[in-house]
Amino acid sequence: MKNYYIITNTDKDEGLAFTGRITEYLRGKGCRVDIWEAERKMEGEYHYTDPTQIPKDAECILVLGGDGTLLQAARDMVHVDVPLLGINMGNLGFLAGVSRESVFEALDKLIGDDYEIEERMMLSGTVYRGDQMLGRDIALNDVVISRDGHLRVVRFKNYVNGVYLNSYNADGIIIATPTGSTGYSLSVGGPVVSPNGSMIIMTAVAPHTMNTRSVVFPPEDTITVEIGKGRHSDIERAIASFDGDTEIPMITGDRIVIRRATDRTRILKLNHLSFVEVLRQKMENSG
Repeated sequence: MKNYYIITNTDKDEGLAFTGRITEYLRGKGCRVDIWEAERKMEGEYHYTDPTQIPKDAECILVLGGDGTLLQAARDMVHVDVPLLGINMGNLGFLAGVSRESVFEALDKLIGDDYEIEERMMLSGTVYRGDQMLGRDIALNDVVISRDGHLRVVRFKNYVNGVYLNSYNADGIIIATPTGSTGYSLSVGGPVVSPNGSMIIMTAVAPHTMNTRSVVFPPEDTITVEIGKGRHSDIERAIASFDGDTEIPMITGDRIVIRRATDRTRILKLNHLSFVEVLRQKMENSG
């Protein structure tokens, strides 16, 4: 690889000091480097990174920040057929697995074409009120439907391929990809799934029942979550959130239809640190 595009989180790389070191190193090896400073954009077709600015001959997108920065880059770059590599500016991440200490070794592997590319499944979610579509978006990690407003539980009615599955009162419900299984889903007791797998994971957040468990579905299934009525037939309010960023308000009777997205995220794998090793280190650090 010789042509690189860097997306850098300026909050984590003050003055672009580390970005500058990477750029200097790559250019010293005869590579071309373009830089984009990621910042939140409230309106428009992208959230943090304008995909139209990426040169057509770019071979790799380096994302400097953390797992959150890489998540947003993946969503903005979903229609750009260029693989991403996350460089973590903080603690060890599941997505941004290259540390500051190993970054130049990683760059040498990229330059020498010593890498693999993993295809990561994404989710597409569309919110409806009757026949009216209220909004839609995609997620690499998860789609979360949670209560909005008063601190009380919401009634969720869940369907799989149009067939009723169950209902329960809870603070929320997480529909996650294998990549997202190590995020919010894990923190509420969901299973850990190898990120290169293909499946859909449903996990309740603080359910008010003793027998609610995570359910894993094949990637072909379509999951529908409907907001039920509140106490005394009150109108409940909820939020559908995509990777913790885009939010679509929902009320009683609204539903969100979630399925595997047609697009996938391409993540560069350098084989210097496997998913199992990262998982083990995370478990050791949290013990």
